[in-house]
Amino acid sequence: MSLSVFDLFKIGIGPSSSHTVGPMRAALRYVRGLGARLADVRRVRAELFGSLSATGRGHSTDKAVILGLSGEQPDTTDPDGVDPLVECVRGGGQLRLGGRVSIPFHEPHDLVFHDHSLPRHPNGLRFTAFDAAGAEVASDTYYSVGGGFVVSEAEAEAGQVGGNDPAGPLPHEFRSATELLDIGRRTGMHIADIVRENEKAWRPPADTDAGLDRLWAVMEGCIERGCRTAGVLPGGLGVERRAAKLFHTLTTRPAVPDPLAGLDWVSLFALAVNEENAAGGRVVTAPTNGAAGVIPAVLAYYKRFVPGADAAGVRTFLLTAGAVGMLYKRNASLSAAEMGCQGEVGVACSMAAAGLAAVMGGTNEQIENAAEIGMEHNLGLTCDPIGGLVQVPCIERNTMGAAKAINAARLAVLHGDGTHRVPLDRVIETMRQTGLDMHSKYKETSRGGLAVNVVNC
Repeated sequence: MSLSVFDLFKIGIGPSSSHTVGPMRAALRYVRGLGARLADVRRVRAELFGSLSATGRGHSTDKAVILGLSGEQPDTTDPDGVDPLVECVRGGGQLRLGGRVSIPFHEPHDLVFHDHSLPRHPNGLRFTAFDAAGAEVASDTYYSVGGGFVVSEAEAEAGQVGGNDPAGPLPHEFRSATELLDIGRRTGMHIADIVRENEKAWRPPADTDAGLDRLWAVMEGCIERGCRTAGVLPGGLGVERRAAKLFHTLTTRPAVPDPLAGLDWVSLFALAVNEENAAGGRVVTAPTNGAAGVIPAVLAYYKRFVPGADAAGVRTFLLTAGAVGMLYKRNASLSAAEMGCQGEVGVACSMAAAGLAAVMGGTNEQIENAAEIGMEHNLGLTCDPIGGLVQVPCIERNTMGAAKAINAARLAVLHGDGTHRVPLDRVIETMRQTGLDMHSKYKETSRGGLAVNVVNC
C-alpha cells in the first residue's frame, strides 16, 4: 500500500496517536463496517490488549473508543466536547452507536482491559456486536500500529502497514533512501518535488497545497493556544503548564544580547504543542502525538529565524519531512509500543532535520545526511511515561528533539557536503533492530525506566 504525506501528518486530538487517535479510528471503522447490520445491534463489547491496556487510561484510550463507537472522527471532533460526550455515555449508561442507534453501554462490562497482547502487535483492539437475543452480529480485530495508522487482522496478516492506495501508480515510487536519492539524481528533482509529483496520484496539486497549508495552520494554532493557556495538566501528576510563563518571559524580558535566545523560542514552541496534546487538544500527528511538538517547533523556528521563510518553504519542509517519515513507516515502525521513543521523538527529529535542511537550501544528499544525524543520536531512546501519561518525560523530550533536529540540519548543510559514512537506510534498520531487542518494559507500558523509578512528581 502506498503512502501519502497526509498519511504521515494527520489532524487529531491528544494525547496519543497510537492510544487515542488510532483506537478512535478503529472503533469508527468497525461501526461503519457494520453497515445495514447496525440496526440489529443491541450491545457492543470493546477489548483492549497489550500496551493499549497497560497505559490506555492514561492515554485516554477508553474515551477514544467511546468517541469512535459514537461516530466521532479524530480530525473533526471538538476537543472541548470530548469530556461532556463521554460523561453523558458514562452517566446515562447509553451510547449512540455510530451516532444513530442508542444501545446500553456499561463500561465495566463493555470496555475490557486485558493484560496480555495479541500476537501481531502490542496495540490490539477487538470489537464484538450482539443482537437483542445475545447472538453475535460481528466481531473484528484491529491494530493501532503507530502514528494513528490502523490495520485490520486481515491487513496485518497480509503485511499491510496502513495508508490509502492512490488512483494510479506513483510516478516515483521509493521504498528506501537509496532509491529516493537515485530518483533525484536521475531526474534532477529535489525530494520535495518528488513527493509532490507522487501526491498527484491522490489529488490535484492545488488540493495538496491547501492540505499542507491547513496542517501548518493547525500546528501554528496549537502553538498559539499553548502559549496563552496556563494551569495544571489533567491526569493526577500535577504537572504545571510552562509554555505560557515562558512566552511571557520571552516577550517581556529586557533586550540583551543572548546567543541562545533562539533556542528558548524553540523550546517554547515544543512545550506549547505538547502541553496542548497532553491536555487533549487539537494537534497534528507528526508523525505521532507523543512527538507532535518537534516538527511544529522546527517549522516555527524556520518561520521566525530563517531569512526568506515563506509559505512555499513550509510546504517544502512538510513534503521533505513526509518523505523521510515514509521510510521509517515502511522499513521500521512509528509505534513506541514496538520501538520505544526512538520511533516517535527520534523519527520526528529525523523528519524535522530533513525538512529544515531542505529549506536551508540543502542538496538531497545533505537532506539525507541531516535525517541520518537526527536519528543516529536518538537510537535506543526508551518510552517510559510516568503514570502512563504523555507528560513526563514526553513534553520536555520534544524540546530536545527539536534542538537536535536544528543542530543536525546545520551540521549537514552549513558544515557538510552530503558525504557521510552512515547511510540513512542503515540507521533506520538499526532503529528497527534496537526496537526489537528493547525489553517490553521500556516500550510504552510504564513498567520500566522513569515510570517506576519516579513515582511521585
